[in-house]
Amino acid sequence: MTKFFIDQHGCAKNQTDGELISTFLEENGFIQTFDASLADFIIVNSCGFIKSAKKESIDAVYSIKNNYPHAKIILTGCLAQRYAQDLFDSMPELDGVFGNGNLSKIADFMHEVEKNKRAVQTYDQVGICTASRKKLFNYPSSAYVKITEGCSNHCSFCAIPLIRGELRSRQIDDIVEEVKNLIQNGVYEINLIGQDLAAFGDDFKKNDYISDRPRVTGLSYLAQLFTEISKLQGEFIVRPLYIHPDHFNTDILQVMKADSRFCKYFDIPFQSGDDEIIRRMNRVGSAERYKSLIKEIRSQLPDCMIRTTFLTGFPGESEEAAQNTVDFLQAIEADWSGCFPYSREDDTPAYNFKNRVPAKIAQKRADRLEEIQSKITEKRLQRFVSSEQLVLVEEVIDIDKDNAEDLSEGLAIGRAWFQAPDVDGCVVIRYDRSEKEEMDAVKAGNLVKVKILSSTGVDLDARFMSLTKAFKKSSNLDFRYSN
Repeated sequence: MTKFFIDQHGCAKNQTDGELISTFLEENGFIQTFDASLADFIIVNSCGFIKSAKKESIDAVYSIKNNYPHAKIILTGCLAQRYAQDLFDSMPELDGVFGNGNLSKIADFMHEVEKNKRAVQTYDQVGICTASRKKLFNYPSSAYVKITEGCSNHCSFCAIPLIRGELRSRQIDDIVEEVKNLIQNGVYEINLIGQDLAAFGDDFKKNDYISDRPRVTGLSYLAQLFTEISKLQGEFIVRPLYIHPDHFNTDILQVMKADSRFCKYFDIPFQSGDDEIIRRMNRVGSAERYKSLIKEIRSQLPDCMIRTTFLTGFPGESEEAAQNTVDFLQAIEADWSGCFPYSREDDTPAYNFKNRVPAKIAQKRADRLEEIQSKITEKRLQRFVSSEQLVLVEEVIDIDKDNAEDLSEGLAIGRAWFQAPDVDGCVVIRYDRSEKEEMDAVKAGNLVKVKILSSTGVDLDARFMSLTKAFKKSSNLDFRYSN
C-alpha cells in the first residue's frame, strides 16, 4: 500500500486543508504515516502568504529531497495554487504540484504521479471543499472548523483573494452538523476560522447562491450561525478567530453573552493605528472608530480578551504614522497581538506603492510594538492570578529523572478559554505525581480545574485542583499534533 507523509506549513486554514488531504487520500487507499522515512510520497502543504513563509516551504522541499531521496515530493497548499507552473518548471525536485482549489481530486492526481509522471494541476476557486475529517492535526479535544473560504475585502497588501479567490460561505446547517459531530466525537474546543468571519454570509445575497436558512431580520448571518450553534447540547467551547474591524458584527455580542460556552475572545486585525495608512491599506475604518469598537465590546463583555495584528513598514508609513500605531496599541491595551513587517507581494495593489520603508526599519518598528505588547500582556494577565480556571491539557511534560530536583512534581501544558492555539501564551500546570488521582487526571485532552498562582511573561503558572471532564476517545477521530 502506498504511504504518504504530510509536512504541514502555514495557518489554521491551511491545516484544515491538510486534514482534508489526509481524509481524501485514505478514503482512496493511501495510508498516512507519521514517519517520513517510511513514506512513498511526502506532501509539502505550503504557505504562500508572505515572503518568509514562501521561503520556508521551498526550503522544506530541498531538505526533504536531500533527506528522503526515495520519496516522491508533492507540493500542495497556497504556494502551489499561486505559482503552480513556475514552481513545477523551476524545481525538478518536485514530482507534482497540486493547488488547493479542489482537494477532493488529490488521490487521482497522486495516482498519476505514482506512474512516474511528473504533473501539475490546479482548479478554480469555486465553492468550499468539505468532508468528515478522520485526522485532526491538533492536540486532543481541539479542532478548527472553517466556515468561509476566500476573501472579498481586497486589502491592498494581501494576496489571499489572488490565492483563495473571492468569499464563499458554507451553509449554516452544514457547519452546525460538523460542529455537532465533532462534539459527539470528543472535541471540547471548537475554533471557527475563515479569512474574515465578519463577512460570513455576505455572498448569500447573490442570486446564484442562497442561504439554507432565511435571513432573520436584524441579525447578521454570523449571529444566526452562533445562535444555531448555541442550541447544541454538550460541554464544549467555541472561539471565533479573525473578524475584520471594518464590519465587525456587534450583534454577536448578545448571543455570546447569553451562552457561556462562547469564548469572549476576539481576534481583530487592526494592522495600523494611523488613519492615512489604514486608508492606503484599502480599509474604511479609522483609529477612533477602532477604539470605539473595542470600547463597545468591553462595555458589553467586560471580561473579554482582545487579540490583534499590526503590519509595520507599510509603504508610506512615516515615523509619525508608526508612532500613531504605538499610541493606538497603548490606548486599546490589547491582551495579545502579533506584529509583522510588511511583505511586498506580487500582483497586490501595494506592490507598486511608492515610499517603501526599508526592511530594517520595518523590523525595528515591529520589535518596538512587540516590546510594548509584552508589557501590556503581563499587566492584563494579572487579573487571572488567584482565580480558578478550566484548562484543556495539551501535553504532559516528560520528567528528566536524572536531573529533576523533585520527582514528585509533574508539569503539563494547557490553555484556558482566553488562549487560542499556537498564537497565545499557555498555562503551566503543576500536579502531584505521587497522587494517582492527579496522575490519571492530568492527561492530554482532559479538561481540568486549576488555581492560577502567578504570571510569568505571557504564560501563567497554576496548580491542579480537580478533573472536570475526561473526553472519551472516538474511533472516528485521530488527533495528531503537527507544528
